Amino acid sequence: MNLFDLSGRVAVITGGNGGLGLGMARGLVKAGANVAIWARNEDKNDAATKELRALGGGEVIAVACDVVETAQVEAAMATTLNEFRRVDAAFANAGIAGAGTRIPDMTEEGWDAVMAVNARGPALVYKHVSRHMIERAENGDPGGKLIATSSGQSIMGVNKSSDYAASKAAVNGLTRGAAFEMARHQITANALLFGYYETDITAAANPKFAKWMEQRIPLGRPGDHGGLEGLAVFFASPHSDYITGQCLPVDGGLCIS
Repeated sequence: MNLFDLSGRVAVITGGNGGLGLGMARGLVKAGANVAIWARNEDKNDAATKELRALGGGEVIAVACDVVETAQVEAAMATTLNEFRRVDAAFANAGIAGAGTRIPDMTEEGWDAVMAVNARGPALVYKHVSRHMIERAENGDPGGKLIATSSGQSIMGVNKSSDYAASKAAVNGLTRGAAFEMARHQITANALLFGYYETDITAAANPKFAKWMEQRIPLGRPGDHGGLEGLAVFFASPHSDYITGQCLPVDGGLCIS
């Protein structure tokens, strides 16, 4: 018996065409879930769709979507429901890096841009996904999973990253609020506070930052993208049904160092 068979379940992953999102998508597809990627870059969407379909698991679609734009999120939800008829799990993963400036040098434009994608984006996604999940619950089909990509920086201090840290702290607050509010419908909400993984965002950072992070991580290495697969499957599966409102560090021990 396969304890983590997700056949027939449907997952949405924002920013699922690369980095952490694509790593999680691989696991979900392998477990049999149908996956809808919502992301802006259509070339990357096409490449991710081709890769995931080659795995031979669940069906995969990609929808061009900027999570900052309400109309685009609403349209992506409609397209996903038209294709798959339901959504069982939503991974609010799309995000951008901060401006990399000290607090005295922050600009309003930079602050607003980071907060828009990293905080407003997940809220808009949850707004439209939860409407569907609640409607299902009211029709006798309760349950659903809301999983947000947060960051260890939301609970730690990091130099020149206050805007990013604040945006991810907002995600943690959204998670706890959603968990409490949605529990009556058997919908759970959790956040994954990722530490240092090699992604497009970290690749653009100062190389000294990578070295400093690896020295500080107790396990002494970046996160393993392969490990994202099982993590995503667990949180999309019924085996995580009794876990809600949690902000779980996934960081090799970084937050305790």
